[in-house]
Amino acid sequence: MSWPVVSQPQSQFVSSNDDDEWSSGICDCCDDVKECCFAFWCCPCFACVTTKAFGQCLCLPLLDICGCIPPITLSMRVSVRQRYGIKGSLCTDCVCSFFCQCCVWCQISREIKSRKLPTVLSDIINH
Repeated sequence: MSWPVVSQPQSQFVSSNDDDEWSSGICDCCDDVKECCFAFWCCPCFACVTTKAFGQCLCLPLLDICGCIPPITLSMRVSVRQRYGIKGSLCTDCVCSFFCQCCVWCQISREIKSRKLPTVLSDIINH
């Protein structure tokens, strides 16, 4: 017998209060115009590149044609939220993935970039 899921898995990472929100909003696509254009004109390619940057299989987003709500877009958004300890709900993720798929991929990409800022020599010297 299967038991219904009553709550989402909690993040394995402890986050500070600054890290519990998305670094940019779902409609902040124009913060990075090159990415916005890439995602708008070729969302499947952009999704594949973003998925690879997150450490998943390059071709995984191509499975999004399999459902009403794009399953990979939804699962990637949930996965990013879980990895970085971002507040949110599965309902919000479903709505965003269904209505704003291109914007979701842009938001995921911006989040990955903002969380993986490269260490520069001045950062090492100042600390």
